[in-house]
Amino acid sequence: MTRPTSSAPSQRMLRVGEQVRAAITQVLQRGEVRDPLIEKTVISISEVRMSPDLKIATAYVTPLGVPDHNAVIDALNRNAKYIRGRLGPQLRQMKYMPEVRFRDDTSFDNYQKIDALLRSPEVSRDLDADRDDEQE
Repeated sequence: MTRPTSSAPSQRMLRVGEQVRAAITQVLQRGEVRDPLIEKTVISISEVRMSPDLKIATAYVTPLGVPDHNAVIDALNRNAKYIRGRLGPQLRQMKYMPEVRFRDDTSFDNYQKIDALLRSPEVSRDLDADRDDEQE
């Protein structure tokens, strides 16, 4: 069997990542994790990336309404083994239960920076100049 030449995730990695994301979301929504910080925080899981062998799941999370994301990420990582154990019923079809790691999702910050750049006066001035050139 040949190995894929690109570094992009395979369809299987994407599918399993989405299944793991849904399973983690259910565990957190049901309040199965007995940690005061996790219980009182709304946590958004934007993506789960799987390793090529499907043994490691990296969940990118955003705690909503909490100024200190690191405290919530640390609490999730402390409870990662328990969460992994609670994923079993939803992921019965997997040969190995993946090790779950939690990371802070910084993509929203990047989107805000790009949006701020696009709305800056310099960029809008350049865009207005391009529109004027096209109309002439």
